[in-house]
Amino acid sequence: MDSYIVSSPPQIAVPVQGGGLFPVRRVYCVGRNYAAHAREMGGNPEREPPFFFTKPADALVTGGADTPYPPATETLHHEVELVLAIGTGGADISPAAALGHVFGYAVGLDLTRRDLQEQAKAARQPWDMAKGFDASGPIGAITPAAAIGHIAAGRITLRVNGQARQSGDLRDMIWPVPEIIAALSRLVRLAPGDLIFTGTPDGVGPVQRGDMLRGEVDGVGFVETRIS
Repeated sequence: MDSYIVSSPPQIAVPVQGGGLFPVRRVYCVGRNYAAHAREMGGNPEREPPFFFTKPADALVTGGADTPYPPATETLHHEVELVLAIGTGGADISPAAALGHVFGYAVGLDLTRRDLQEQAKAARQPWDMAKGFDASGPIGAITPAAAIGHIAAGRITLRVNGQARQSGDLRDMIWPVPEIIAALSRLVRLAPGDLIFTGTPDGVGPVQRGDMLRGEVDGVGFVETRIS
């Protein structure tokens, strides 16, 4: 058997509440999935179907580690999100069957180079360097659905240095969890190890070096990181 000619990258994994590691294959993100945030970003929540972008698996930051402030930006924004962990794959999944594919839930931060994103939008260019940069996805431990059931409602919040920045409820998602999974599975075949960030409520804003971020979703858990 041929051997690799460069070092093989490590398997990225997220800790699971109760023990074990969830191996990550791909990281998908839903854009503008709360009406107030869609309006905040200049979108129209009454007309937009769900759309998706991605982050590299190795952009995740786990275990409460510090998150380095990225280069090439002067405007780094926080976005707190419920994250789905896919345990059973498939394509063309129906909304009625979708929750059966969810292993568990976590809380994540979709950090965004907002200045680069706005430049890309204006030039009609991809968002990759605004969304998929190194350490752009801090994430807390995954809580298995077997322990908490499936999450359709609950408070989602973000605090920066103890001060409230974002507050919403999961029931305010334009596309709820089953519909997100169904829509994404019509575009790509989902597989065990996939994560889906499900969108953020309004109140996104800038963070600076030294800021401590804590995102929480009732009944799921939290994510915490310091911008270094």
